[in-house]
Amino acid sequence: MAEHQNVARIRDGYAAFAKGDFATLNELFAEDLVWHVGGRNQLTKDYRGRDEVYGFFGRLLELTEGSFHLDLHTVFADDEHGVALVATSASRGGKSVRINEAHVYHLRDGKVTEFWDASTDEYALDELIG
Repeated sequence: MAEHQNVARIRDGYAAFAKGDFATLNELFAEDLVWHVGGRNQLTKDYRGRDEVYGFFGRLLELTEGSFHLDLHTVFADDEHGVALVATSASRGGKSVRINEAHVYHLRDGKVTEFWDASTDEYALDELIG
């Protein structure tokens, strides 16, 4: 059975994020993207549109002193949904976290329209970044 095209698109998105390749991310993310950030920290909110999402990425990297990293394990996807299993790691002020997560995507015409994060330890990042 052939891999769904959205599996490759999401996988490429993780590679682009790691390199700061916003041109590729622009091809993956819909302009009206909604990015839900849960928890109880200073970044918790719904980010609307690519510019707000990219601002969130920048602030996350700033707060984690450039250490934020996603280790992609696998991706599942069809025409409308995608799930990526990842391990997130980050450090700040001598403290470190590593969290297993499922990233859930809604897709429309091959573009991510909405994102949620399901974490095995939702509050670990809260403790790290406040």
